[in-house]
Amino acid sequence: MSSTHSMKLVGKTIVITGGTSGIGYQLVSLLCPTNTVLVIARPGARLENLKREFPRIETYGADLSKPEQYDALADSVLRDHPEIDLLINNAAIQHTPGFLDDDFSFEAIAHEINLNFTAVCSLSFLLLPALLDEQRASSIVNINSGLGLVPKKASAVYCATKGAMNLFSQSLAYQLESSNVLVSQALLPLVETPMTTGRGSGKISAENAAIEIIAGIEMGVKVNNIGKVKLIRLLQAVAPWLIRRILKNG
Repeated sequence: MSSTHSMKLVGKTIVITGGTSGIGYQLVSLLCPTNTVLVIARPGARLENLKREFPRIETYGADLSKPEQYDALADSVLRDHPEIDLLINNAAIQHTPGFLDDDFSFEAIAHEINLNFTAVCSLSFLLLPALLDEQRASSIVNINSGLGLVPKKASAVYCATKGAMNLFSQSLAYQLESSNVLVSQALLPLVETPMTTGRGSGKISAENAAIEIIAGIEMGVKVNNIGKVKLIRLLQAVAPWLIRRILKNG
């Protein structure tokens, strides 16, 4: 765990993807009272309900599984907010059927990769002009998973996107290390969200996950290992065979 610059999250302009449920919703709830929060999510009732619950937020409807929407989305955000302090790439989906299962969907592969990874790379690039500014500190924070370190048997594409996010975050951090933009990631254990309903045990709450993410951002932590991810890191170092066996059927 390392830190380069701190950022008090008060009076900031913050972009959050996937803010209508789970961790994203909790981030919106915690950050919107003292910041300008821009939420990117699929257009529809959930985004409309979020706006009604938090009237101060600004919403941008887009389907991040469709790369053809990225340019127009970014143009709209930059037109309204030429300066952004923080981009939180949070939106994600996990399809659980395996390749040999009857209910596996071929179309789900591109959908999952685009939403979980292509959108992260694309928005980090397209919104970068609003983050770059020698006079202030800004951050890109990628919400990752312990499965980006060690995969499980189910959800192979999801694990791959999270592994890719891990390496992307490190490489982009190298590219921007001489700029004002800190690139970091928060690696989460199993969190109680709509995506994980009926799966696993010992989950942390989405609210606690959001609190930990915010604390890491404010301290300028580059790699925020949350909860049981600390144990994954330890076992990777001392008994990699054991953590692979534990997570394989996790």
